[in-house]
Amino acid sequence: MDPSALIPVSDTIPTEWGWFYFFLLLTFIMHLLLMNSMLGMGIMALVKHIKSGDKHCPVCKDISLKLPYTIAFTINFGVAPFLFLQVLYSQFIYTSSVLMGMYWLPVIALLLIFYYSAYIYDFKYDSLSRLKLLFLAVTVIFGLIIAFLFTNNMTLMLNPEKWTGYFENRSGTMLNLGDPTLIPRYLHFVLASIAVGGLATAIIWRFKKDPRATEYIREGLSWFSYATLVQVAVGVWFLISLPTDIMLLFMGGSALHTAIFLVALAGAGFSLFFGFKEMLWPTTAALLGTVVFMVLVRDLVRQAYLAPYFHPRDLEVVPQYSPLYFFIVFLVLGLAVVFYMLKLAFEAKREA
Repeated sequence: MDPSALIPVSDTIPTEWGWFYFFLLLTFIMHLLLMNSMLGMGIMALVKHIKSGDKHCPVCKDISLKLPYTIAFTINFGVAPFLFLQVLYSQFIYTSSVLMGMYWLPVIALLLIFYYSAYIYDFKYDSLSRLKLLFLAVTVIFGLIIAFLFTNNMTLMLNPEKWTGYFENRSGTMLNLGDPTLIPRYLHFVLASIAVGGLATAIIWRFKKDPRATEYIREGLSWFSYATLVQVAVGVWFLISLPTDIMLLFMGGSALHTAIFLVALAGAGFSLFFGFKEMLWPTTAALLGTVVFMVLVRDLVRQAYLAPYFHPRDLEVVPQYSPLYFFIVFLVLGLAVVFYMLKLAFEAKREA
């Protein structure tokens, strides 16, 4: 059966596709940094709890205070890129979501458990004793499950030829487990979270007046460096697991694809160099640059997968510019309010 026959007709869009593409990448970068920080710090605290038992752990206590905020920001900043993805690739993401609907719909319930467990870990930290390990473990495990389901959906939408499996399985329980890129892609994300979580911890302790702050900064940078080192190896696995024609685009087959990939790779190299040298701000700058170019690589991979069927430039434009103007205005205002609230929170903490 021709897979293209299974692809629904795309919707019209109110303005040129480039605007949606730009905001998809911009908001996804913000979401990714928050999501990696949140999950990575949770994993870091979980490991430290397991190692130290019920002993006092200042880093864990600090992470407990940060988790509810980072989860809230992660979820809220995740809405926009998912909506832009639906605008540009609605016929693909809606179809894959339906095919795995029995797993996709419970994501909301998983998020609620994930969120409330983190809140209990925070607000009951001092009174939970050993039980705090249980609530943190629930948070981390549910976060990893949600990430795995998202990875399934994001890969299933790229493979319309696998949608024919619906005719053998109409129960909405399709997963993309046979895709050779699924596991390396998922592990690449998890390792990125551990790395960014370690760096976020180091940055947080950089602003604390604590006699052991330097020790925790080094510890955070150590988590970042070693996780990034393993992530590079998994990244190679991910690269060679791609279909040959797509992989070769990043290995000289396309000047654009290869150039962006090499810049991302160089950024990872600089991140490792500065991380092992315990240079906090150069490491942070290198990471931010790497994330930007890795997101571009990720999007080029998606475009390459869908090239036989579709490109966002094919979308019909029915001009209606006012929603775009409203979004830009409220995006700027929203970010200003968020930064102002964070500023007030930091000032209140200093006064306390």
